[in-house]
Amino acid sequence: MKKFTILIPIFNDWESLKKLLIEINDSIKDIKGVQFNCIVVDDCSTIKNKEIKIPPQINSIKIIHMKKNKGHARCNAFGIKYLSNSTDFDYLILMDGDGEDRPEEIQLLVEKVLNDPDKSVVAKRIKRSEGYLFQILYKIHRYLTLFTTGKLINFGNYSCLTKLDIKKLSDKASLWSSYSGTFKKYIGNYNEVNSKRGMRYFGPSQMSIFKLLVHSFSIMAVFKYRVFTFSVIYLVLLNYLGFLIQFNFLFFQILIILFNILIFIVSFREDKKKLENSQLDIANEELVTH
Repeated sequence: MKKFTILIPIFNDWESLKKLLIEINDSIKDIKGVQFNCIVVDDCSTIKNKEIKIPPQINSIKIIHMKKNKGHARCNAFGIKYLSNSTDFDYLILMDGDGEDRPEEIQLLVEKVLNDPDKSVVAKRIKRSEGYLFQILYKIHRYLTLFTTGKLINFGNYSCLTKLDIKKLSDKASLWSSYSGTFKKYIGNYNEVNSKRGMRYFGPSQMSIFKLLVHSFSIMAVFKYRVFTFSVIYLVLLNYLGFLIQFNFLFFQILIILFNILIFIVSFREDKKKLENSQLDIANEELVTH
């Protein structure tokens, strides 16, 4: 029997977690020969968690309470590091706890990885649920990432990792800043399933324009030396084009230089030491079983 662990970061959103667990239960009830456990990373919530009831299809739920608030990305990084030396599971599923990662797609991830058990699977975003402005900005982010890194990153955290890939990622400093960027850089061979971004169970999306900018620059910072190389090429091309058509591209060249400085500044968010010591930030753990 293959064992899947589902990692879910949470900050205060306990009502969403309760609803999510019910929908996960409904999604996995027809999957045979597989066991599911959940690890909930409580990102130092200021609201006390209400009693979590374990659905029948989930074997156990471990809630890990952190001493300090770290943010969603770092909770995922902590979880990957935490599980990197564990032998009590076969695959790790990363998903948001607010409903935006749709539980009904877990079956797609599981089927894909069981059919090709040595490859991790990412949920490729084919449709988003946010407003038009956010979707436009997200597309700009994707193409800017492509043109500055040479990498098309069309997935977020929602994915299913093999134990080997968990091991590969668990000691990378960039994981502390960006999961998707780190995955794309170090995991060369993986599978995809199509995924639609769901709606939050309660309240508006927590992904503000500022957070999108941080998210975008954090991904590009994983490839900062590639960004620098591409930027040098663009600067040379602009200089040559300006010479040919007698136009001064100085403003755009300055923007490219400033962009690179910003990327290198954001790269300081990466921290291997904090990743390695992240287990020291556990306040306590509680286990919920049947």
